[in-house]
Amino acid sequence: MSLNIREAFEAQPQPIDYVLPNLAIGTVGAIVSPGGVGKSMLALQLAVQITCGVDLLKFGEYPTGLVAYLPVEDSATIIHHRLYALGKYLTTRQQQIVADKLLVEPLIGKCPNIFLPSWSNLINEISKNRRLIILDTLRRFHQEDENNSGAMSKVIGKLECIAADTGCSIIFLHHSNKGAATMGVGDIQQASRGSSVLVDNIRWQSYLAGMTTLEAKMYGISDGVRDQFVRFGINKANYGERAPDRWLQRHEGGVLRITALSSKSSKRLTKERTSAWSGADNDNW
Repeated sequence: MSLNIREAFEAQPQPIDYVLPNLAIGTVGAIVSPGGVGKSMLALQLAVQITCGVDLLKFGEYPTGLVAYLPVEDSATIIHHRLYALGKYLTTRQQQIVADKLLVEPLIGKCPNIFLPSWSNLINEISKNRRLIILDTLRRFHQEDENNSGAMSKVIGKLECIAADTGCSIIFLHHSNKGAATMGVGDIQQASRGSSVLVDNIRWQSYLAGMTTLEAKMYGISDGVRDQFVRFGINKANYGERAPDRWLQRHEGGVLRITALSSKSSKRLTKERTSAWSGADNDNW
């Protein structure tokens, strides 16, 4: 349906419905990080937040609703351990809300392929009436060459079709390339592994990066506990302003919680890390 230009000029537009900071409803985004940093737990925590509103990461308040999490790399037993750890931060009522609104369907060993009608139809059906569906990881949902821009355009295009058809946002988890991880630049857009299409054709990208030796020295963190700290940020936001990144600390069971670190060289950094996220009530972009 074509847009009524005259109406667009004169009528006040509806506020953008954000699922997460600057992630608009019905769009495709990604969480990129090296393996073993904690993106799967982060994804599960985001799913829990959207279902029951519990904000362990201090992202701010966003509308709650139905969510689906489809992990292909981890078994039901591993997911059980993560949910058990997360459950300690929830009341009995909150646990029941999550149980009612969150679908977790481990697909390990089932080789899902979004280009097969059976899988495409299933994901489309699951996405209906949900605010978010999380694919963990994208590589497990297709059999194409990640370095082929044409193939990756089709992959993202397929996800966009599902999002547009159902109104559900889709976040896929993706690995960063080895060079970015080795050089400690996992926070840049180009850290994503494979074709640049995987960044260019999506509307939102966030990252999770482990604390580097230099950062540990800056914040006075010993090597023995450095792996407990990870940095989260949004390095692409087409429908909102980018917000400052923030430090998260891994707790028992792998649960991530926001933490304030004081730089030995600049106290100003602490303020920047803990400043509020933009997006929920901000259309100035």
